[in-house]
Amino acid sequence: MKWSDLPGRHSLFWKLACLLVAFCLLMIWLSWSWGRYMEQRNQFLSDDARGTLTRYAAEAEQAWKERQRAGVDAWLEGMKQRETGWVGVIGGDLQSLSSRALTDQEIEHLTFLRGLDWPIHKKNLPWLRVPFPGNPYAGNLVIELPQRFMPGQYRVFWRVITNGVIPGLFTLLLCVGLYRLLVVPLNSLREQANAWRADQLNVRLSSHTTNRSDELGELGRAFDHMSERLQSTVALQQQLLRDLSHELRTPLSRLRVASESEQDVVQLRERIGREVDGMQRLVEDTLQLAWLDTERSRLPDESIQIQALWDMLTENACYESGWPASQLHCAVDSSCWVRGHLNTLAQALENIVRNAIRHSPDGGIVSLGGRRDGDYWHLWLEDQGGGVAETDLERIFSPFIRLDGSRPGNGGFGLGLSIARNAVQRQGGALWAENTATGLRLNMRLVADVCGASDNAFASKPAPTVDLSRPQIV
Repeated sequence: MKWSDLPGRHSLFWKLACLLVAFCLLMIWLSWSWGRYMEQRNQFLSDDARGTLTRYAAEAEQAWKERQRAGVDAWLEGMKQRETGWVGVIGGDLQSLSSRALTDQEIEHLTFLRGLDWPIHKKNLPWLRVPFPGNPYAGNLVIELPQRFMPGQYRVFWRVITNGVIPGLFTLLLCVGLYRLLVVPLNSLREQANAWRADQLNVRLSSHTTNRSDELGELGRAFDHMSERLQSTVALQQQLLRDLSHELRTPLSRLRVASESEQDVVQLRERIGREVDGMQRLVEDTLQLAWLDTERSRLPDESIQIQALWDMLTENACYESGWPASQLHCAVDSSCWVRGHLNTLAQALENIVRNAIRHSPDGGIVSLGGRRDGDYWHLWLEDQGGGVAETDLERIFSPFIRLDGSRPGNGGFGLGLSIARNAVQRQGGALWAENTATGLRLNMRLVADVCGASDNAFASKPAPTVDLSRPQIV
């Protein structure tokens, strides 16, 4: 496995890995530390028991020092009132320091004596040896461990707590962490999907989900983007349907009037033909605009020389509009090469040129300029039509918007700039408008082609042909 195959540092994999590793380390630490603590509690004498037994050994040592055997005998008699088990005092040679000799059974017990620090495993009460605190070599206290000092009285209870309850609680915490990490955002995605099913396309995920930097955050942002696309697409389709039905009313009304009139057949056919052609162009452009807005697959791109494309488009525009070529200026030289889909870009630029010609006065100038801006070419087309209101600079790109009252000229369905903007955006560019001193400037930002300008062989080829046989509605 290569290092490049590993997930990114913000991947959900690393969060889950860190969570599980932390849980395992925590369980190991708990097993070691808590197990060690419980071992001390269940197998070794408590501090209170050790202190009591050490104090007994100190009393026996004091009795031996003061009165020898008689003192030990007196002390042992007093111990019978305090402890019920066997108690004795022996010397370093395992001989009794009291006047009573040891029996064979007691001597046998002396071979299995335990210290205070030894673990206690036997069920029966063990015998303990406690050296004299002052002089361990002088003697030892031997005592049968009192029942109250026997460790492990709650061994089963603490074993259940240690091996069952505490791991269960930590596992529950792990499940809570996994739930918050995985299930909560998935529930949000499910709720958004259910909202879509209920036609509530305006529902968005919370910022807690979309701000995540892992795969679930990317999925949440993709869901929100898809929701926005669905909402805008549905709104566009509804708006286009309303506008199309509105635009079709006028030619349909004229057709009805023409059909009920008493014109001769030739005039009637010409009238019906014009209205049908207009309705056909309207429907085709509306469908094309809807397709451009909904189709998101990347168009195949190629190197395009703007100067050659401009020459071809202006030739057609001059023929259709009757404008002389001297009124269409191009200040972009042959070094301007962009990447894009030829037919789509040509259609967008043609719609912009037609729009500029239609709104420019007689004898006006339409000019194309541009400059290189990093990885892009910034192109602009200026007319002399007087411009539009600042509040309408964005509205002119909406479908079926016509500002004929604010700018001279008529005709068109108000779809040309909408189609142009969608076409440019589909190629990774942008289209926007601004006013100048004499008219309107439409700005285009297109991806620059780094190879086209230096490829002399390609530059020497004739300009490519574009399918522009159908007039564009602007």
